[in-house]
Amino acid sequence: MKTDALLFTNPATGSLFGEVEMTTVEAVQKAVQEMRAAFPAWSSKPVKERIRILRKFQALLIDKRDEITAVLNQDCGKSRQDGLIELFVTVDMLAQYCSQAPKWLKKKRVSSGLYLFKQCFVEYKPHGVVAVISPWNYPLTLALPPLLAALLAGNTVVLKPSEVTAATGVLMEQLLKEIPELAPFVRVVHGDGKVGAALTQAHPDFIFLTGSTATGKRIMQTAAETLTPVALELGGKDAMIVLEDADLGLAARWGAWGAFFNTGQTCMSVERVYVIESQYDEFVRLAVENAKQFKSGYSTALNSSFSMGPITDTRQVKIIDQHLEDALARGATLLTGGKEKADGAFFNPMVLVNVDHSMLVMKQETFGPFLPIMKVKNEAEAIRLANDSAYGLGASVWSRNVAHAKQVADQIQAASVIINDSIAQFGIPMLPFGGVKESGFGRTHGQEGLMQFTRPYSYALGNPPFKWDIATILRENGHYELATAIMGVVYGTSLRQRWQTVAQLLQKKNT
Repeated sequence: MKTDALLFTNPATGSLFGEVEMTTVEAVQKAVQEMRAAFPAWSSKPVKERIRILRKFQALLIDKRDEITAVLNQDCGKSRQDGLIELFVTVDMLAQYCSQAPKWLKKKRVSSGLYLFKQCFVEYKPHGVVAVISPWNYPLTLALPPLLAALLAGNTVVLKPSEVTAATGVLMEQLLKEIPELAPFVRVVHGDGKVGAALTQAHPDFIFLTGSTATGKRIMQTAAETLTPVALELGGKDAMIVLEDADLGLAARWGAWGAFFNTGQTCMSVERVYVIESQYDEFVRLAVENAKQFKSGYSTALNSSFSMGPITDTRQVKIIDQHLEDALARGATLLTGGKEKADGAFFNPMVLVNVDHSMLVMKQETFGPFLPIMKVKNEAEAIRLANDSAYGLGASVWSRNVAHAKQVADQIQAASVIINDSIAQFGIPMLPFGGVKESGFGRTHGQEGLMQFTRPYSYALGNPPFKWDIATILRENGHYELATAIMGVVYGTSLRQRWQTVAQLLQKKNT
């Protein structure tokens, strides 16, 4: 074992299954330099040519599906089917982007206004070298979609996967190298936070981070020194509101799934639930019933009987323990679930009641299998508490009246809200996903997710100004009254104002 190696550790079993050498600071800088040198060749390829190459990668992902889910199973401890969900979302996104990119990226003609003899265009050009820094909870689907979108837009990319799931990082590197036409335009660097810092300090032209709010703030500080643009998809503390007319059975079922899927290790997990008091007791009963149906464990089988795997990052276990201890000390009640072993990474789904906003579990991102449920008097209180958070990533609203639920959703300070479901909106390729407040800015998915990897460049084409061109009239001395009349006629907000400016011009000429 090398002293500077990242070990591949299965969080479910503790067994080692490989390693990769950490990238040095010098090698990180070299990777950025190589991608800058390769940028002209890739960006000059027509969009359709880039699509043709990325379609080959799309086919490869489908062909290698079993190998990919096997690595995710070992690397994260998640089931093979949950690994397939990651791959499914990635392939779906790439397919949709390839179909839409020619329309989104094409040159657009815009109005030239009163400059009648000019033609005005906007062209969307790539930044250059894009740094993508991705997390461990969904190491495939939070790394490849922004990487592929950046490539499709004409950028070259340096990817830094999480050191916690280093095996997936190596797998992605191998897959990218299997497409000879693509390999020269992507580099993967492996390592911990020091490698990530080296990448942001190596002067990429754009930085895309998915990670914690604390990491996002550090990235912004570094990027500010060179005015490097960034997109930050950060943490969340997503609220779920259960209104008086909600289908409680379905709300409890899918609310529990939204809290416990991927063992709660999702930035948009259901981490806070607010239930109108008339429905509270029944909802709690159903939530506990649903929670008990989630089985925690690990299997390498394609079809596993386990709904939840381990906590992938051992550092996260301490945060989960801290949030539970703090909640219980402040009066919360644990109705079901808890840690399987005192020193283990497996938890059974936990339902907490008697919670309030003094508790860490209601304020800070937990990233674990909790479902904290709070009774509220009415809809207004639910909205107020949902907005009482530093985060603004996602939310969900439950009501049989979809129109009314949308009215509630409009009042929630979150950038992605789903009605009568939970967390599924991330899997819709054309819906931009990202946050507000301390959940960051920038988007993944949707047209916005692709276009952020471009800059708009403006062009005004035409011959030199003619004598009666508005550009000439406004720039030459002695045309104050004429310019005033033109402004009044074209932009006046009433007939009186329009006529007044013309009358003033005629009066001036007659005197």
